[in-house]
Formats: sequence, C-alpha cells, structure tokens
Amino acid sequence: QVQVVESGGGLVQPGGSLRLSCAASGNIVSINAMGWYRQAPGKGRELVTSMGKDGNIRYADSVKGRFTIAKGSDKNTVYLQMNSLKPEDTAIYYCYVRERLDNYWGQGTQVTVAS
Repeated sequence: QVQVVESGGGLVQPGGSLRLSCAASGNIVSINAMGWYRQAPGKGRELVTSMGKDGNIRYADSVKGRFTIAKGSDKNTVYLQMNSLKPEDTAIYYCYVRERLDNYWGQGTQVTVAS
C-alpha cells in the first residue's frame, strides 16, 4: 500500500498564491507519475497537472502559466505552486500517485479563492 498526504490548502484572495504539497510513503517500488486533480462543487474531477517519471509535464489549459508542478528533493514529494489564483480555482485538490500500475489518492485539500 501507498499512502498519499496533501497539505497547504486554505483561503486566499483573488490574485494571491498558495503552495500545495504532496508526499507519498509506504510500499513504493517505482513511481511512474504524480500529479493533481481538482473537483469544484457540482462538477466532476479534472486533471490540473501531472509529472511523469521521465519528467514530462502536462497542465490543464485553465492553469497554464499560473500553476507549476515541481518535484521535491525527496523524489516521493511534489509541490503545486499556484499563482494568480481566480475564484474559479476554488475546489478540493487531490494528489495522485501512480505506483507501477496502481493509482493512489490523497484525502484532498480545500482551496478557496474569495475576497
């Protein structure tokens, strides 16, 4: 089993910044990808960004140029730097880890963008 723990959510004003952290632990042999999804009220879960083992990174069009995913010094940790936040970024953000062929999810962290 792999445990995934997120942190760093909160309330921020429009135009502000937040940094989310995600740490994976447990029975890890090979992490093939890590990334973030989000789910806004009344909407489905959508991909925000992902980073593959080869370093390939994808971003949703809605966050390109504002959000940045980066790997921590501990290879089992990733960060999501969110700048120029908008009210429509309000959602629960979930970190996922693809360990070999299995996906593991964190419990989610709430991000609220409001004045």
